[in-house]
Amino acid sequence: MTQLHEIKEQEERVILLGVATQENDDTEESLEELSELAKTAGAVTVAKVIQNRESVHPGTYIGKGKIKEVRELMDELSATGVVCDDELSPAQLKNLENELDTKVIDRTVMILDIFAKRASTREGKIQVELAQLKYRSSRLVGLRSSLSRLGGGIGTRGPGEKKLEMDRRLIRDRIGQLNKELSEVKQARETARKQRSKNPVPVIAIVGYTNAGKSTLLNTLTGAGVLEEDKLFATLDPTTRNLQLESGQQILLTDTVGFIRKLPHHLIDAFRSTLEEAKYADVILHVVDASNPQAYAQMHIVYETLRNLGVKDKSVITAFNKQDKLEDTETILKDFKADKTVKIAAKTGLGLGNLLNTIEEVLREQKVYIEKSYPYNEAGKLQVIRKYGQLLSEEYREDGIYIKAYVPKEVYNSLG
Repeated sequence: MTQLHEIKEQEERVILLGVATQENDDTEESLEELSELAKTAGAVTVAKVIQNRESVHPGTYIGKGKIKEVRELMDELSATGVVCDDELSPAQLKNLENELDTKVIDRTVMILDIFAKRASTREGKIQVELAQLKYRSSRLVGLRSSLSRLGGGIGTRGPGEKKLEMDRRLIRDRIGQLNKELSEVKQARETARKQRSKNPVPVIAIVGYTNAGKSTLLNTLTGAGVLEEDKLFATLDPTTRNLQLESGQQILLTDTVGFIRKLPHHLIDAFRSTLEEAKYADVILHVVDASNPQAYAQMHIVYETLRNLGVKDKSVITAFNKQDKLEDTETILKDFKADKTVKIAAKTGLGLGNLLNTIEEVLREQKVYIEKSYPYNEAGKLQVIRKYGQLLSEEYREDGIYIKAYVPKEVYNSLG
């Protein structure tokens, strides 16, 4: 009887490299995050090496002495590759691989690789491939020599080796084709947004650092069934779900891709249409992992990314999530850029009632207050108020129904 043997992919064992300069003093935290990225991509971190330098070495990223140290570490720990914490130039990539005689990838390739693994919708797949090809087209020379070392695993998913070997013309043609496809998808997104704006249901965009708990929150509130994992970039494709607040008002909640430090600009460009969901929202719901020691740095990166996307003049509610993970319940985080802040634990449901009340409160501030009597033959208008606004009270009198309510400006005009 023939025995079937399961063939397992060889586990990648990587050494992480970072350069700490005067401008860049958060290298330790950044490498911690890179280690999480490696885990998400399916690799095991066997060592972290930081070099303190005036600036990154222009030819090999790290200096000669460190290269020798890394070479020895690789033998000692049976490492299969090296991951650098910054985006490398084609020359740095080529030289470092020659010096170490191993596969070298950078933070950008790692993130692109995770995105390639996670993309599930047509738009997501197009955006990832576009970002990968743009990155690779600028590095064709450096990559040709390293193809023999790639072998498989991280950095080879998505378009794959065959596309890597295309010449610039073919890559340019493919980029053109993908851009055309993406603009069609973008057109459909624009149409959907226009439809939404005619239908005045408020849109709440959930933003935050990757792994802050955005998907968990969306699932707990709406049962959306979005993938939840304790990994970076668990959600790539935006999900929009309807939710009815206690007052009866409908809102739309949109989950967005998580932000991260040193988010590759190729990705920001490619995912602009997805990330811009926040630009068209009525309220930004900023989810922060309150249990993370880097919470303030992560909040700063989220606001910077929003600024780069042109998201401004929006009401912001900051939800300090993962309160259930806090050892010290007295930990008080503040967000001076937010209009309102709440404490929640999306997994256990703690504080979610308060969060929904706060959303209602912020939406109310964006509405017009009306006190009016409607004749009985116009009773249908009360349904409109209930759906899009907040009906505070209704009193049935002889001459009609007397109401007090808050309604969006665009609905107010149609109520006569």
